[in-house]
Amino acid sequence: MRFENPTNEEIRDILKNKKRIAVVGLSDNPMKTSYMVSSVMRDAGYEIIPVNPAVDEVFGIKAVKTLQDIEGHVDIVNVFRRSEYLPEVAKDTVAIGADVFWAQLGLANDEAYDYLKEHNVISIMDKCIKVEYARLAR
Repeated sequence: MRFENPTNEEIRDILKNKKRIAVVGLSDNPMKTSYMVSSVMRDAGYEIIPVNPAVDEVFGIKAVKTLQDIEGHVDIVNVFRRSEYLPEVAKDTVAIGADVFWAQLGLANDEAYDYLKEHNVISIMDKCIKVEYARLAR
């Protein structure tokens, strides 16, 4: 992988200033990582938008099927889908005009990174948003 993440300072600024997070692949199962991570971010004051066609709601918030179904601006698209799906989610991220694409720990894809960079979308890959929040933004 040849992606390059923003600096710690840039990630800190993102986490301090970007508060509306669409979570692609957010599960309604409290034992799943996506649920646990999103719960912490929600408790920290971030607005969480569940994006998952297989669930009705998470945290009492109605889920949407796709990023395009979200009303209003999205600051961060936080992705809990396998790496091979990242190019598709990257295209949707650009289509909705989101500021930041964040692929969770263990997820990276050069094709997605190149597409996002070409469209001037900040890209963070292979990092957990919860860990970075605890490390940099609290």
